[in-house]
Amino acid sequence: MASNNSTPATVTTSSNAKQFALLPKIINGGIAGIIGVSCVFPLDLVKTRLQNQQVGPNGEKMYNSMLDCFKKTYRAEGYFGMYRGSAVNILLITPEKAIKLAANDYFRHHLTTANGTLPITRQMAAGGLAGLCQIVITTPMELLKIQMQDAGRVAAQAKAAGKTLPKVSATSIAMELIRTKGITGLYKGTGATALRDVSFSIVYFPLFATLNGLGPRRDDGSNEAVFWCSFLSGCAAGSMAALAVNPFDVIKTRLQALKKAEGEMQFNGVADCIGKTLKHEGVTAFFKGGLCRMIVIAPLFGIAQMVYFLGVAEALLGTKSGNK
Repeated sequence: MASNNSTPATVTTSSNAKQFALLPKIINGGIAGIIGVSCVFPLDLVKTRLQNQQVGPNGEKMYNSMLDCFKKTYRAEGYFGMYRGSAVNILLITPEKAIKLAANDYFRHHLTTANGTLPITRQMAAGGLAGLCQIVITTPMELLKIQMQDAGRVAAQAKAAGKTLPKVSATSIAMELIRTKGITGLYKGTGATALRDVSFSIVYFPLFATLNGLGPRRDDGSNEAVFWCSFLSGCAAGSMAALAVNPFDVIKTRLQALKKAEGEMQFNGVADCIGKTLKHEGVTAFFKGGLCRMIVIAPLFGIAQMVYFLGVAEALLGTKSGNK
């Protein structure tokens, strides 16, 4: 969740950058992330399983579509099976969002020109740097989440082959990685995660700012976009950015899957994953789960923008919202 990239863009000029308050953004980002993840996590789980699924030598597949994956997962694991790995995501979503929000505003503030403008290239640079900062939290979160989400698929294939796999938890996976590989074990797939998150932020933040700037303004003199415009801009920018970087998400997901079903390929880095996937499955494999990812990201960003519009943190802290 997904990590999954579910952070709202904040359109910052040199004047309002000076009014930047970190604590409300941390709280709003955390609330937005928790609500968003809870709402769309089953879709993110389906996305992960579709991306990790490899086509057999005779073209056989465990899941034929997004709906088929939903049905088989629910039938085999029940309602709560759709939320495997959500605890890890919810636990780490607040610091991830705090880092990305604060970093984006920080870089936008320092990259704003002397005359108060922020050219598109600088917006892209600010977003990319913010995406780079967030991987400190994102990589371990995504790694553990993917193991939990994909465990059901691997267990189902093992059961079909007459084998039984022991149940795993995020804690046991994390402890085993630290015991065998040290803290760096939690950062498997960092390069691919950075490739996805930096690319996503480069596309999303400027696109949201552009779309949001096209809509009607509020009549309170704030020059801010009306609620529905920010909501739709977040949904549109998030879904388009998600589709654009889906190939990187497929690569990251496959590299971070520690357990493979019997007969599935192993990958030794980004280049190896790209080469083998292209050779055995073709270019369309890089867009597996693309629709799912767009459906996941759009409401995440819409919800996040709604939280900012409502000023939840400002209401809790008894301060005036800087986003209204």
